Amino acid sequence: MFQQVPMVEIDGMKMVQSRAILNYIAAKYNLYGKDIKERALIDMYIEGVADLIEMIMYLPMTPRDEKDAKITQIKDRTINRYLPAFEKVLKSHGQDYLVGNKLSRADIHLVELLYYVEEVDPSLLANFPLLKDLKTRISNLPTVKKFLQPGSARKPLLDEKAIEEARKVFKF
Repeated sequence: MFQQVPMVEIDGMKMVQSRAILNYIAAKYNLYGKDIKERALIDMYIEGVADLIEMIMYLPMTPRDEKDAKITQIKDRTINRYLPAFEKVLKSHGQDYLVGNKLSRADIHLVELLYYVEEVDPSLLANFPLLKDLKTRISNLPTVKKFLQPGSARKPLLDEKAIEEARKVFKF
């Protein structure tokens, strides 16, 4: 439609735009809440996750002389803003998942973030036991466990060659 990727063919449709694709798949497989309030919470949590993931994803493109400061900022925001907020949500209702005590798209995105956080510094999760439990619980789901195995489709960390190519493409 917009002459770009991603594009997914599903249920006789050619869908584009990442959020539209993810929302459709989440709704189709009952990962998008039971009502509008749950969907609003799921969307809110996903946007919070996206804020921190974006910082981490751009880290490899950060100029070398700015990298230490960027890592410090990421660590600060991780342990003082984002992870405490998600830990508080889990603690506030005492349930296994963020919304409605049922696996949702928000839980999956949050666990993805936790893997990214561990790549920055594994010790950042140390003071967040409920988040560590969530990560373990979701990582042990059969399809997720298979995806996380070596040789799976999970993207590897960027090497220097890939980082240089990204800098050229995105004009960093």
